[in-house]
Amino acid sequence: MKLLVLDGNSILNRAFYGIKLLTTKEGQFTNAIYGFLTMLEKLKSESAPDAVAIAFDLKAPTFRHLAYAGYKAQRKGMPEELAQQLQPLKDLLTHLGYRLVECEGFEADDILGTFARVCRENGDECVIATGDRDSLQLVGGGVTVRLASTKMGQPQATVYDAEKIREEYGVEPQQLIEIKALQGDTSDNIPGVAGIGPKGAGELIRRFHDVAYLYDHLDALDIKEGVRQKLAASKENALLSRYLGAIRTDAPIDTTLSDYVPRAADPEAARLMARLELFTLMEKLNLHADAAMPAEGQAPPAGALALTEASGATPDAVSRAAETCLAPVYADGSIQALYFTAPGALFHTVDETLIRTLLSDGSIRKTVHDVKPLYAAMLRQGAEPAGIALDTMLAAYLLNPSSNGYAPDRLAQEYAVQGPSLQEAGDQPQEARQAREAALLPALAERLSAEIEAKGQTKLLEAIELPLARVLAKMEAEGFAVNSGEIEKFGLALDQKARELEQQIHREAGYEFNINSPKQLGDALFVKLGLPHGKKTKTGYSTNADVLEGLRFEHPVVDMVLNYRTLTKLKSTYCDGLLKVVGPDGRIHSSFNQTETRTGRISSTEPNLQNIPVRTELGRELRRFFVAREGWVLVDADYSQIELRVLAHVANDRNMIEAFRENDDIHRRTAAQVFHVPEEMVTPLMRSRAKAVNFGIVYGIGAFSLSKDIHVTRKEAEQYIQDYLAHFSGVAAYMEHVVAQAKKDGYAETIFGRRRYLPELTSSNFNTRSFGERVARNMPIQGAAADIIKIAMIRVENRLEKEGLRARLILQVHDELIVEAPKEEAAHVAALLTEEMQNAVSLSVPMVAEASMGETWYDAKG
Repeated sequence: MKLLVLDGNSILNRAFYGIKLLTTKEGQFTNAIYGFLTMLEKLKSESAPDAVAIAFDLKAPTFRHLAYAGYKAQRKGMPEELAQQLQPLKDLLTHLGYRLVECEGFEADDILGTFARVCRENGDECVIATGDRDSLQLVGGGVTVRLASTKMGQPQATVYDAEKIREEYGVEPQQLIEIKALQGDTSDNIPGVAGIGPKGAGELIRRFHDVAYLYDHLDALDIKEGVRQKLAASKENALLSRYLGAIRTDAPIDTTLSDYVPRAADPEAARLMARLELFTLMEKLNLHADAAMPAEGQAPPAGALALTEASGATPDAVSRAAETCLAPVYADGSIQALYFTAPGALFHTVDETLIRTLLSDGSIRKTVHDVKPLYAAMLRQGAEPAGIALDTMLAAYLLNPSSNGYAPDRLAQEYAVQGPSLQEAGDQPQEARQAREAALLPALAERLSAEIEAKGQTKLLEAIELPLARVLAKMEAEGFAVNSGEIEKFGLALDQKARELEQQIHREAGYEFNINSPKQLGDALFVKLGLPHGKKTKTGYSTNADVLEGLRFEHPVVDMVLNYRTLTKLKSTYCDGLLKVVGPDGRIHSSFNQTETRTGRISSTEPNLQNIPVRTELGRELRRFFVAREGWVLVDADYSQIELRVLAHVANDRNMIEAFRENDDIHRRTAAQVFHVPEEMVTPLMRSRAKAVNFGIVYGIGAFSLSKDIHVTRKEAEQYIQDYLAHFSGVAAYMEHVVAQAKKDGYAETIFGRRRYLPELTSSNFNTRSFGERVARNMPIQGAAADIIKIAMIRVENRLEKEGLRARLILQVHDELIVEAPKEEAAHVAALLTEEMQNAVSLSVPMVAEASMGETWYDAKG
């Protein structure tokens, strides 16, 4: 029989520190639970055990504490973020069918040791999973240790058998106790022998085998006199340390291995995992809290919905209904079938006329999960859905913007909603899923609507997010025309320049090597050319952008390498990448995502048009290949300093408001205040630094980061920030107030009611807490800016349609909107675009948008 036994506290600790903080929307921390269960699944997969035991420490003192009052005395208690995860993890493991083992007076290590002894004596196999090297002393005779760790948030383990211990330490596994007795252990406060470290302890044990032999023959040992004196002076500590460091193998626990064969998970496991929002793990463990489907041949339970085929005309029940829930079945972007509900009934139809009639009837309020594909499908047919009252995906996003998924079944588990069971649900997997979704939506919609109302986010949902979905669907359908031939030529030119640079780099280094290999590049720069470098790791010297930026003036080759990287990235990511996604119509149809970011910003994928480089002239060249169709132009408008204007408003800062109302150059005015000079004496460098301070303040920048950004000392940067906050005292007060309010509420909020929950604010870890404070300062500003651009998009699209213009909104990039317009409409569209953007919101400072036009994106940006 094979037993897998886990050191529960050790694995939990590794999981907690190896994975960034995760929380539920209520603020319950879950990263350690998630990491523990992920490690457990990986360990089971790798070792295929017959039985699993999970050992935990108890709070009560053990025999070691009784023997030595200083044992682990210096250890701090668990951080609160970890402590609050311990009991939920234990409960969950129990409901998942595992047996936990605790033993008063003994540590988890001793439980591991006892299982190891029993397996060795019975000829069974024992796999110990721990993050603590102390357990390596137990290896041998069928016992192995998997030393657990996490790397980049992923669990991994190193397997130790007797041979690996001999190879790494040069001793037998049990002799590790002897080494620890001499060297001590600062983490456990085990004293050891004063003056003898790991190297000396290892050498003594390799030569003389154990502590007992050392002291029995101390006077005759062939060792340095100084070592002999150290051993003699610390004999008591050495013997005590051996006693404390030796893992016991006689803990009074149940050692019948068959009692540890895992049971099937009980229903409470799924419910508890849902409350902890561990939905990805639920899927991996095949745990679901879906409405139960009746067994084949069994009558449906009371309250089960019978699926009715609706054909020919809308059923009376639907025509009389005030509202319904929809679950379309899509194929190739078209609606192939529709599941829809009426009170107490669930219908299915493939009748195109019925589908269109139902979707177009504005008198019926409709709920749908993810409305954008529905808009897209109907727009292709020259129609639009009417009466859309709720999108449960968008509602769920507003309620929990940090979630990594908004599938209906996941939301049902998260919000403890159970829909009616179904008598039948279609033959195809997709149709069965859509049927269950439709049956679930009424209860889910009711719950989410109540939550949205309670949090004051109804207007945010109904006036911004829902109408925006329609605008985004239209933008995706329109796409953006590109000149593929010119992109290809540009790519070839970039490739040629990169090859020329590659040859120059090789000449400078004196030999050929792979510039794209960090190890080979590191060897060329730091070994061959002898440039200053950081600490060498197992994989070589770091050659990341920050390192190379700091070496720009050390050698010409560094600048060449940075330029080479820019060229190759432009070629592969943008030229090659863009050509792959050009549609048959010669246009790129990016996908715009409403539920991706935590601040409310729209993201763009396949391709990410919001990431088209703008900071370098070469990167900006890419915009030349985004073009208007023949006879049309691109009208481009962006907000002027939108985030600073939002900051002036939310902080109610008198000086900043005055500057914007008087249409001053805010950066010049800031420079005059920070550098204590009249505005007419502000130099371009002063203005540039003031601009960095202005925008840095918005993002909660500190003196260290600012000093790097503007190339001044940390002391100078600190002074700039202090002078800035002294002048803009309203901003200073806002920064303090908004963090205090977020700590009290548990979230930061925009002026439109958009929230971001910040469990980091309660962290005991300084860096984590500081991150939360930076986000608390920034999110109300960045989130409000995102909301304002969304409102502007809706207003612009509505106005274009209302006036019967052919022009269409085709792209949004951060604070910039692009409309493609016939040349004869261009001047009017530019004025319309500016007007709607500037009037999107009324703040205490004017919103300013500037429009320009051209036949390419490059030209339209001026």
